Amino acid sequence: MMFCPECKSMLKSSGGKLKCPKCGYEQDVTDKSQLLKTDQRVEREIIIVDGDQNMTTLPTINVKCPECGNDKAEWWLRQLRSADESEVRFFRCTKCKHTWREYD
Repeated sequence: MMFCPECKSMLKSSGGKLKCPKCGYEQDVTDKSQLLKTDQRVEREIIIVDGDQNMTTLPTINVKCPECGNDKAEWWLRQLRSADESEVRFFRCTKCKHTWREYD
């Protein structure tokens, strides 16, 4: 991406030149790789994750589940009350998926 040295607008490619749409400044391009083709599409790979895979991105903590007694749970914070009060900490057991909360 290149910018106009006079008005600092973004230069656009047109006919082998970079042109400023604002002030009309033009610059010849010696390296054709500097030109951005507006009709050029970028191929992206889409990854589909099966819901049956046990993938979590939540942090875990050693805490005892009140339902099954398991000693590991995922946790996260939520601001449920007004902003001047502390967040509520939620836990979800990694074994039985029981969810409970803890107030500070």
